[in-house]
Amino acid sequence: MHPYERIPLFAAGLVLAAWLIGWHLLMLAKPAMVQGFLHKFPRHPWLGQVILGIGLAWFWLLIAPDGMGTLSALAMDLGEFNKAKPVLRLLVPVALVLVTISVRDFLAVRALGLLGLMVASPLLEAAFLKDPTSRLLVPLYAYALLTMSMFWVGMPYLFRNAVTWATATPQRWTALAMAGLGYGLATLICALAFWRDY
Repeated sequence: MHPYERIPLFAAGLVLAAWLIGWHLLMLAKPAMVQGFLHKFPRHPWLGQVILGIGLAWFWLLIAPDGMGTLSALAMDLGEFNKAKPVLRLLVPVALVLVTISVRDFLAVRALGLLGLMVASPLLEAAFLKDPTSRLLVPLYAYALLTMSMFWVGMPYLFRNAVTWATATPQRWTALAMAGLGYGLATLICALAFWRDY
């Protein structure tokens, strides 16, 4: 079994709930600070490089060669694409350097999209074929994250447009923050009430 398949739904629910509740409480408590960060984020000078490094390192661990101990723990079977693994292992660090050097516009958003694609997989595996119907809170978030992440990688200006729309009025910002907080609280309640044995 791949380590993703061993992730308990309960643990995934708690982590997701903590992220949602923490981020959306910050949105409510410090709106000016969070809005300022989100407006600057797409063209942040070094944050994009850091997030891209994390995302590509994570991907490299999925295609790592056997026999490397802990570094091989996340390696997964790619089916028909297994033969491409040696090439990908070389291309990933090269891509990191080339993208960091040559892509300046919206690098942070593209990197965030890559990281979002990586995060969705363990969330989906944690909820896969589990009994409680409430588990759907986890894959719903994961599929929304996958969809947004693909757009962020391919059309990163949409992140900027979304931030502009979300911050247009205080009422809209508060409503979005409350909705995210509500989703996080619902996830936490379901994790504590129904997911302890999964």
